[in-house]
Amino acid sequence: MDAITNPLLLDADQALALPAFDRIRAEHFGPAFERAMALHRAEIAAIVAHGAPPDFDNTVAAFDRAGALLNRVEAVFSNLTASATTPELQAAQRQLAGPVAAHWSAVHQDLAMFARIDAVHAGLQGGSGAGALTPEQRRLVERLHRDFQRAGAQLPDAARAEFAALAQQHAQLTTRFGQNVLHDEANFTLPLPDEAAMAGLPAFVRAAARQAAAERGLEVPVITLSRSLIVPFLGYSERRDLRETAWRAWVGRGEQPGEHDNRALVRDILALRRRQAALMGCANYADFKLADTMAQTRQRVWALLDEVWQRAVPALARERELLAAAMAQAGVSHALEAWDWRFWAERVRQQHYALDDAQLKPYFALPNMVAAAFECAQRLFGIVLRRRADLQAYHPDVDVYEVLPEAGGAPMGLFLHDNFSRPAKRSGAWMSSLAVQHRNGDAPGGVVAPVVLNNNNFAKSAPGQPTLLSPEDVRTLFHEFGHALHGLLSDVGYRRVSGTRVLRDFVELPSQLFEHWGTEREVLRRHARHCQTGEALPDALIDRLEAAGRFGQGYETVRYTASAIVDLAAHEQGEGDAPISDIVAFEQQVMQARGLPAAAGLNHRLPHFQHLFSGDSYAAGYYVYLWAEVLEADAFDAFTEAGSAFDAATAARLKACIYSRGDSVEPGAAFRAFRGRDAVIEPMLRGRGLI
Repeated sequence: MDAITNPLLLDADQALALPAFDRIRAEHFGPAFERAMALHRAEIAAIVAHGAPPDFDNTVAAFDRAGALLNRVEAVFSNLTASATTPELQAAQRQLAGPVAAHWSAVHQDLAMFARIDAVHAGLQGGSGAGALTPEQRRLVERLHRDFQRAGAQLPDAARAEFAALAQQHAQLTTRFGQNVLHDEANFTLPLPDEAAMAGLPAFVRAAARQAAAERGLEVPVITLSRSLIVPFLGYSERRDLRETAWRAWVGRGEQPGEHDNRALVRDILALRRRQAALMGCANYADFKLADTMAQTRQRVWALLDEVWQRAVPALARERELLAAAMAQAGVSHALEAWDWRFWAERVRQQHYALDDAQLKPYFALPNMVAAAFECAQRLFGIVLRRRADLQAYHPDVDVYEVLPEAGGAPMGLFLHDNFSRPAKRSGAWMSSLAVQHRNGDAPGGVVAPVVLNNNNFAKSAPGQPTLLSPEDVRTLFHEFGHALHGLLSDVGYRRVSGTRVLRDFVELPSQLFEHWGTEREVLRRHARHCQTGEALPDALIDRLEAAGRFGQGYETVRYTASAIVDLAAHEQGEGDAPISDIVAFEQQVMQARGLPAAAGLNHRLPHFQHLFSGDSYAAGYYVYLWAEVLEADAFDAFTEAGSAFDAATAARLKACIYSRGDSVEPGAAFRAFRGRDAVIEPMLRGRGLI
């Protein structure tokens, strides 16, 4: 199969074009990867063979520029396998995981290539080459040099080969892990055949259950494991037996005996990572991963987790007392179980705050909330998003937008919005890219514009009916769009330091910070309008929404922090420790030692913890959301101090220092440039109601 017949190998004939999704088939990816990897190897060989001594342009910038086709093919592949997979794509994913990982290991372990980068880096350290480089170029040298080191380029021959072999095994295991979770999510449905089964469910949950059934060709309404459907079901269903069934399926993903059981996979992945860390001379995998973060050490991460845990557990106990009182008032005598918590918390919320998601959701129609997010981006950062109905994405549900400067000029990028849950799409919400912004390309002028995607998993409405969001869904929409803005507003020279390619405990700052604008009163007054009457969300409801904002934070904080604790505990096991033979027992032991009430549970259990085991990006790093929350809570205080959430000077500084800088500036320095000092923890604790 050649470039003439393979749509993945065709160059786009215009800027900001999308891949030919309608023509791409699973069988195209094998030949495309083969061609792209061969071209990348040739590009690396040409850099190595360059006759002149290594310098920034002929070595570092050239390496950053190499692999454009491979990056493009990988981006299309990863997006399709996550958002619109098929059995054929999954088979290709399993087949290609090892070879692609082997290619990247070979690139970053190429001793001749590393010798050239090392020479440039040595000149930088010695000062001889520093003066001729910009700060961004010096940062790029440092980041690429570290990439090679962390891929094993400096290891002895045998250890280097073993590290590369482990990387291939890791890619294969994590691919299987993610596919197993998707299998369990896609294959569970809880039928609601009659009125008795739907007791207590408000109209929006019933409508979502009917639509979920229609999408699966079923006649009876069903509850799926989509978060936007199962969470409200657990909050409203009066059928305790059905709540238990749904809850057990939700927390039991990846833990069902048979070919899709992830328990042995997790054990093997953890053992493999322990060996990788040992080869790198680290006591454990957590030390290896944290060395390339803002936190740097386990001690600093544990200090944060311990501080929050000791404040959150008493808050959880206070919330539990409120739930117990509500149960007693209702004449309920059974113990509070995990599948009961959200049900009774919803009753307490209605009783204490006169607030009910069923009352709120009609004001949060998806198109209105998208418009709200876009308008906030315009007011803060001076960009406009314009729908491009002529551009077709990989699924009819995906909306495509052109991103333009408000002041006029050429398009800055494309934004794809994929908002709905479906069986062929993995769970959760995420941002990804088909192209990242940089000015180091082979195209005329070398300019590459970003093409950014947001994936959410909202429960889709019936045809002709508006999709209604909960306040939590609105938060998710703004969060992911914050990531998208980090990619779209990127203004750097080089691919490696573009957009969201920052340290893992910094990447959540722009996303979590943007959540604040989704709850701003003036934004709600303008965009939160009743889907039938057009009436603005009343001030009385906004008051209640703000008053209820901290209710349930004990529960949410404990569940999140518990997951981060288990993650770090699992990854700080070294080669000298006894291997974790039973991951479920290990998880239970860690939480029992911490005093986690069983009725609270964890956000993610190890058998389905995709942050950790469908890749390694967040391994030993689930703490990063809390770390970033310290940064973003303090950052938003800058707007509070300025007197407006849309203060122009503060927004301009935020864009210049954070959203547009990528990894071209060390993240601590970037934050200080915006805030004038390091972040403090008090705004985060105050926001969660923990002080």
